[in-house]
Amino acid sequence: MTRVLIVTTNYPRWEGDPHSPWLLALMARLRAQGYEFDALAPSFEGLGDHVIDGVQVYRFRYAPARWETLTHEEGAPNKIRKQPLYLLLLPFYLLAGAWAAWRLGRRERYDVIHVHWPVPQGVFGWLARRGNARLVATFYGADLVMAQRFPFLKPFVRWFARRCDDLAAISSYTARELTAITGRAPRVIPYGIELPPERDWPATPGRILTVGRLIARKGHIYLIRAMAHLRDLPDAHLVIVGEGHERAALEAEIERLGLEDRVTLAGRVSDEELEAYYQSCQVFVLPAIVDASGDTEMLGMVSLEAMRYCKPVIASNVGGIPDIVVDGESGLLVPQKDPEALAAAIRRVLTDPDLARRLGHGGYRFARAHFSWESVEGATRAMYGEGAQVRMDSRR
Repeated sequence: MTRVLIVTTNYPRWEGDPHSPWLLALMARLRAQGYEFDALAPSFEGLGDHVIDGVQVYRFRYAPARWETLTHEEGAPNKIRKQPLYLLLLPFYLLAGAWAAWRLGRRERYDVIHVHWPVPQGVFGWLARRGNARLVATFYGADLVMAQRFPFLKPFVRWFARRCDDLAAISSYTARELTAITGRAPRVIPYGIELPPERDWPATPGRILTVGRLIARKGHIYLIRAMAHLRDLPDAHLVIVGEGHERAALEAEIERLGLEDRVTLAGRVSDEELEAYYQSCQVFVLPAIVDASGDTEMLGMVSLEAMRYCKPVIASNVGGIPDIVVDGESGLLVPQKDPEALAAAIRRVLTDPDLARRLGHGGYRFARAHFSWESVEGATRAMYGEGAQVRMDSRR
C-alpha cells in the first residue's frame, strides 16, 4: 500500500462540489491500484476535517469562518485582483498551512507528497515531508504567472523545484514556462477524460456554446462581439455557462450590441444540464485571451469535454490550448481578441456540415489518442516512483 498526501488549495468541500474533478477521478483510479490518499487543504467558511469519497481531508483554519473565502469558487489570484484586501489573509494562510503540514507530516507516514499549485503550497509539501517520502509537484500555470508578475517568487519556485524528486506540468506551454524559470524539464501530464462511444450527437441548430468562469482571461466579451457579426444567421444563438465577477460587464455589452435575443447567460448549471448543453451544441468555442496580468488558459479542459461528444471546437491560439486544438485536425484556432476572426470561424462551421463533422470526429479521436485516463494514470504512477520512468507528452 502506497500512502500519498495530496497538498492542494481547492480540494472539493463536499461530494459533487465541482472543484478539481479530474484530480478526484485520477485518485479514484489510483486507489483501485492500491494507493491510499489523504488530502491537506485550506478551510472554507469554517469547514473542518472530513471524509469525502473515501479520502481523509485535513482542513487548516486561517481566519474567522466568514473570512475564509480566499480559495475556491473563483480562485485566489482572481479574488486578489478583484479585491486586494484579500492579500491581508495571505500571512495567516501561510502560517496556518505551514503549521498544519508540519504537524501532519510528523503524525502520519506518507510515501509520496504530491503538491498541486506549488505557489505557495510547495512550502507545505516540503514541511510535511519526512524520511524517504517522495516529493513531487504538478504545476497548472497560475503559479508561474504569479512568478512572472512578482519576480520575488521566482527564487521560491527554483528552490522548491530543486527539492522535488519529480515535476509535472499540465501542458507543453506550462512545461516551457516552468523550464524557463527552474531549468528543469517536467513531465507533461494533462487532464484525463472518459469518452463515450464515438457517434454523431443531435444538435440544436445554430447553438454556440462556451463554458467557463466569467473572468477576463476566458475572453467571453470577444465572443459576444463576434455574435454581432452573425446577425444574418437566423438560428445563431450563444449560450454562456458559468458565473463570475465579469457578469455585469457582459450583460452591459449584450445590451449595448442589442443581442438580448442572441446571447443567453445561463449561469451555473447542474452537471446534468451541462452535459445536455455539450451534447446539443452545434459548435463549441473557447475564446480565451492573455489577460492584463499575463494569465491565460493553460490547457482548456472544456474543449476536451466538447470533443467527448464529437462537437467541432473553435479556440484562441494562446497558452496550452494548441495541445488540444490542432488547427484543421481537432478544431480551428483563431487569434485572440479578434471578434471578426471568431465570427468567420463560427460561420464556417455552422454553414458547412461536412467540415463540422470532420472536425468533431477529428477532435474525438485526438482526445482518445492523447488524453486517455490510462496514459495519465501510468505517467502519474511513474512520477510516484513506480516502474519505468516513462515520460508522457500530451501531444506525443
